[in-house]
Amino acid sequence: MSNAGCRIFLKINRPDKELVQGFSGIPVANIADEMNRFFCVDARIKPYNDKPLLGTAFTVKARVADNLFLHKALELAQPGDVIIVDAQGDLANAITGEIMMTQAAVNGIAGVVIDGAIRDAEAMKHVDMSVYAAGVQPKGPYKNGPGEINVPVCCGGVIVHPGDIVVGDKDGIVIINPKDAPVILEKAKAKLANETKALEAIKAGEKREKPWLDKELKAINCEIIDGYYNE
Repeated sequence: MSNAGCRIFLKINRPDKELVQGFSGIPVANIADEMNRFFCVDARIKPYNDKPLLGTAFTVKARVADNLFLHKALELAQPGDVIIVDAQGDLANAITGEIMMTQAAVNGIAGVVIDGAIRDAEAMKHVDMSVYAAGVQPKGPYKNGPGEINVPVCCGGVIVHPGDIVVGDKDGIVIINPKDAPVILEKAKAKLANETKALEAIKAGEKREKPWLDKELKAINCEIIDGYYNE
């Protein structure tokens, strides 16, 4: 008998830890560039402390204003998991606060991402774990359910599956399918190396050539006028 909308799946196909850790220190922007600028969560979901985010997705589909299934997720998630909560972007009630997030950090959870609201925002600065949310709201949640755990969810406009690799920094969050991760990792490393080299050259005073620039302007018939603008 199925009870869709009120069920918990206990097992996740987690990727190899070495593969996940390979993304440590690589900017989200570099990763996203190598994924054709897709799979980044909406910019409204922001970090509430300076802790880097890296781990394996443990997903929660929550009823609006309700955190019953997030409480259960805190019991089930393993160290290194990132709990992703699809709270439908609702900001009317906070889904979590300082006590729950402190417990998550003590449990070794790598981070929590709420597509919804949190509270105790000032305290989140001192939680030893990355916390992202769509907003802040002092009103607390209810605990009635229903909900689901470890099913595909939508977070910031991106579909997240249990076991996906989650990487976040101050720019935002990118979601990586583990099947694609080895290739993306190598491309992102190369991207970072090239950008680091370019920055060093700029700081050393070297002129940065852009052979593509005038070509693109010509392609759109941009008019270049050797004169002043007159109204």
